[in-house]
Amino acid sequence: MAPNHNGFAGADVLITGGLGFIGSHLARRLVGLGANVTLVDSLIPEYGGNLFNIHDIRDRVQVDLTDVRDAKAMSALIKRRQFLFNLAGQTSHLDSMTDPLTDLNINAAAQLQILEACRMHNRDLKIVFASTRQVYGRPIHLPVDENHPLNPVDVNGINKLAGEWYHLLYNDVYGIRACALRLTNTYGPGMRVKDARQTFLGIWIRRLIEQEPIQIFGNGKQRRDFNFVSDVVDALLKAAGNPAADGQIYNLGHSEQVNLKELAELLVRITGGGRYEMIEFPADRKTIDIGDYYADFRKIETQLGWSPQIKLEDGLKESFEYYQRHHAHYWE
Repeated sequence: MAPNHNGFAGADVLITGGLGFIGSHLARRLVGLGANVTLVDSLIPEYGGNLFNIHDIRDRVQVDLTDVRDAKAMSALIKRRQFLFNLAGQTSHLDSMTDPLTDLNINAAAQLQILEACRMHNRDLKIVFASTRQVYGRPIHLPVDENHPLNPVDVNGINKLAGEWYHLLYNDVYGIRACALRLTNTYGPGMRVKDARQTFLGIWIRRLIEQEPIQIFGNGKQRRDFNFVSDVVDALLKAAGNPAADGQIYNLGHSEQVNLKELAELLVRITGGGRYEMIEFPADRKTIDIGDYYADFRKIETQLGWSPQIKLEDGLKESFEYYQRHHAHYWE
């Protein structure tokens, strides 16, 4: 049963990256809770925004096609809001290495501009920032808890860490209530599937639908945990609605962990066809691969009462069926 989230009825909510994968699911849930929702998105083709993601709620939300790097526009958008779900970001680890300044501008500098706008125009809003497990780098111990050393292995991880810490600093110094969720592999309907910029699971599903083999890099023994998008939305709402979250960092994660070969086998089984192949790790990916990763999420479980509800097999089935029906809206 989905958690009950009080306090959003009639609330003025801004979601950056609102036409993206997680942002659109969050918008749908908030609309259902009676919130007044504004979505900010740049719709830059390389990122996750897609108007089809909100086709069923288009007339119930405001959409503002603004880039979060536009400080003046963001200042105007932040006024009078009660909640800001700060989800806009550059998510590709490879892109962050080939174009590090763009990653810096979106994931760090724009975050600082947004927080400055809050400091000047609206210190009363609550911010939930979407961070990433990438800040930990290669795990020293598993599962990874929030006290694990921070050692990002790519530009994206460094900039996301800076963005996260700016939020906590403004919480501590200026009293702008903010917290950060370190997301693991989030998947579900609406994720980017035309390439691997957002998650490799998306491109795997696309390849199965196109009757191409799934490609597994290396030996396929890297273990991972996955969160279905509805569970991530639950976590975002719990973090926004609970004052105990202010100034905190939380890992998301799942008690189910699988290695990539097992994941490919599961996908092939539940989709009733397809195959996978093992290929050599591309050099540019091998240098920034983090090996095994799965999270200890006991902190958010204890403090906010969140734990994942959706089993991996169920979430994969729902995702695959969605793209079988709607793939024309997600790739050529």
